[in-house]
Amino acid sequence: MREILLALVLVAALLLIPWAWKAFSWIWLKPKKLEKCLREQGLKGTSYKFLFGDIKEMMDSVKAARTKPMDRSHQIVPRVMPFLHDKVQKYGKTHFTWFGPNPRVNITDPDMIRDILSNKFGHFEKVATPLERKLVTGLVGYEGEKWAKHRRIINPAFHLEKLKMMLPAFHISCHEMVEKWQKLVANESCELDVWPELRNLAADVISRTAFSSSFEEGRRIFQLQNEMATHLMQSSRFMFVPGYRFLLTKKNRRMNEISQEMRSLLLNMILRREKVMKAGRLQNNDLLGLLLESNFKEMSGNTRNAGITIDEVIDECKLFYIAGQETSATLLVWTMICLSMHQDWQEKAREEVSQIFGSQSPDFEGLNHLKIIY
Repeated sequence: MREILLALVLVAALLLIPWAWKAFSWIWLKPKKLEKCLREQGLKGTSYKFLFGDIKEMMDSVKAARTKPMDRSHQIVPRVMPFLHDKVQKYGKTHFTWFGPNPRVNITDPDMIRDILSNKFGHFEKVATPLERKLVTGLVGYEGEKWAKHRRIINPAFHLEKLKMMLPAFHISCHEMVEKWQKLVANESCELDVWPELRNLAADVISRTAFSSSFEEGRRIFQLQNEMATHLMQSSRFMFVPGYRFLLTKKNRRMNEISQEMRSLLLNMILRREKVMKAGRLQNNDLLGLLLESNFKEMSGNTRNAGITIDEVIDECKLFYIAGQETSATLLVWTMICLSMHQDWQEKAREEVSQIFGSQSPDFEGLNHLKIIY
């Protein structure tokens, strides 16, 4: 019996040793070897820290930057990317840092960036962790022929004539927000945090222009994606722990629930829309309708593997939110800050809008005549 037990222990040890060696190589030997190679090539950067690299320092620097008052200037990098700003000052415009056990060469020189993204250096691979793919999917993560096919199908939805049709949806969302603000100051002045207001505005605009006939469901998807982004940020320091995303933690379970609910909402919207489109009862004046219309045309050809699948349509719909909501809201907030800093331009912009539109609702032709605003 003792000999059998000893034999089992030896077998287990023999099985575990190769796995343990691979793990040790992945989290220590390989990163240290890469660090040595990078330094031999003349690059400067941070020293590798076991498993997590610089993730903790990145997160701590963001928290520290946000505890300080923001300077009223366009020098925003120390505020929004404090870790990168610090390393550029310390190691130069081209340096390396560590995202878990993987080195990341940061390039901030515009000419070098242009060369890398051109065809001179061949293919530029997009990299994302499995956790990141829970939030960011679709065109932005594809490569080669798949990327070209998706772009070909999506492009018609963003042609100028198609965007003109969405102007009424833009106007409704903006009007509702301004009307709400006017009610707040009807009797007395008040202080208003415009950041959440403008984030909601961007979400409403995307909900209306992407899913006009399913507006409330579109709003729910926005709420779920915001929650997912929060959970991913909180889990970012563990994303390089092998198998972490499979652990049944409260956060991981909630992220899986969010993914399933978003997929279910989008799938039902897409199937309903396909049904009415095939019956010829709906004008395709929102992004989902335009995307499905373009996909139908692609599939109607004789090209092999034409069109995209339902799951890929779902991914593109999720990307509409990620790509548009945060960027638009941030730009609007910064525009308001700049107008507050330069009130002479605020007056010029107000006069121009009053002169061109008066009390009328904005239209596309009028927008083309705005010079100061643009």
